[in-house]
Amino acid sequence: MADARRVLITGGAGFIGSHYVRYARQHHPEWEIVVLDKLTYAGSLETLRDIADQISFVRGDIIRPEDVAKAMIGVDAVVHFAAETHVDRSLLAPHAFVRTNVEGTLVLLEHARRAGVRRFLHVSTDEVYGDLSGTDRHSAETDPLDPRSPYAATKAAAEHLVFSYGSSYGLDVVVTRGSNTYGPYQYPEKIIPLFITNALEDRRLPVYGDGSAVRDYLHVEDHCRGIDLVLHHGRSGEAYNLGGRLGISGLEVARQVLALLAKPVDLIEYVADRPGHDYRYCVDPAKAESLGWVRVWAFPEGLAHTVAWYVHTPGWWKPIKQSLDFQQHERQGSRNATA
Repeated sequence: MADARRVLITGGAGFIGSHYVRYARQHHPEWEIVVLDKLTYAGSLETLRDIADQISFVRGDIIRPEDVAKAMIGVDAVVHFAAETHVDRSLLAPHAFVRTNVEGTLVLLEHARRAGVRRFLHVSTDEVYGDLSGTDRHSAETDPLDPRSPYAATKAAAEHLVFSYGSSYGLDVVVTRGSNTYGPYQYPEKIIPLFITNALEDRRLPVYGDGSAVRDYLHVEDHCRGIDLVLHHGRSGEAYNLGGRLGISGLEVARQVLALLAKPVDLIEYVADRPGHDYRYCVDPAKAESLGWVRVWAFPEGLAHTVAWYVHTPGWWKPIKQSLDFQQHERQGSRNATA
């Protein structure tokens, strides 16, 4: 896609999407960037304020054909981030995940096909592979998908739709399966920003079960570089894992956050486990590495960088945690943990 001129980034006001918009502005200044975002609870134009005059923004829902048609005009490539993403929320309201992640992806694919888009990159997740607990395996792109939460199931379903448009209609499609991503501007319902902001407020850090669930943490900058590499050099019709080759438990994340902030370890609180909790995700990124992708951020340095950002930006995250949506979700989570 070296000759792309107009690129649509869905969900570009969200966490990873906004970082990719910035990455694209820096590395592809010739692009006309269109951001389509519904601005749900997890999306904010604040994440794009410094480059707002360098992009075109369309506020809209990927489930609405009229919104997608407006954003798709003249587009050469689509990078599709827009999704409902939080596993805990998917357990409470799975229909919203089906609507956005599955039906919304279908609307985008159909309009991309009609518009003659030359490449469609779908941003997926390592959670489509399911639980690797009890093994030392790393998921490979050829492994069967075995999603175990409503969130993961909708992302797997969206992938099947994406690949079907490649097979049935000849649409040039690629998929990235990223591992758990962290960094600045992440909504504080996710584990790392939740632990950081709770620690800054001297509140408890809720650790599921015994805290042994392992995730393959990836800094958002590494994730964006991988997505961009696959967009430009990935083979049509194929998926690419993007992972850090790391395995870090939730308990270790909590301990490292507290150490960086010089907070006491007794802020850790063990809570009832999540229903159907997957206890290990790890992916093999060798296929992406064969394209030239490498992880730059080690976890200790990446976590320290992220902690420092939240320390210096209370004006961004405090209003979020004081919002009605966040407090309602937090109360619902507490009820589930004690049920």
